[in-house]
Amino acid sequence: MAGEEINEDYPVEIHEYLSTFENSIGAVDEMLKTMMSVSRNELLQKLDPLEQAKVDLVSAYTLNSMFWVYLATQGVNPKEHPVKQELERIRVYMNRVKEITDKKKAAKLDRGAASRFVKNALWEPKPKNASKVANKGKSKN
Repeated sequence: MAGEEINEDYPVEIHEYLSTFENSIGAVDEMLKTMMSVSRNELLQKLDPLEQAKVDLVSAYTLNSMFWVYLATQGVNPKEHPVKQELERIRVYMNRVKEITDKKKAAKLDRGAASRFVKNALWEPKPKNASKVANKGKSKN
């Protein structure tokens, strides 16, 4: 950014922030071009329902976030606009999808293996008759 020309239409202090913002907008533009290169139906057909939900939620959240930024640039306080409730609603659904994903990743309990593990780990006293039988067998040999 050292080679960039600084515009005098805005304070010098915010030049770095504006440059970062411009780079971020460029990155968003590249991602949108990539997503728009494939039709939505083609994209969704390749995904399972949970992944489809993730794509839909991320798309909705991104659009609403961009609208939030637009409102801020127009001098409207987005915190007092219905877009805030919409973002919160989408965030709730994103958390639900995350919970479902986490449940799928969670380890399943194998009851048979757990039962064998506990049974073998517990100490069992030997019957009194078994020790006498073992001793008699040793004395005969």
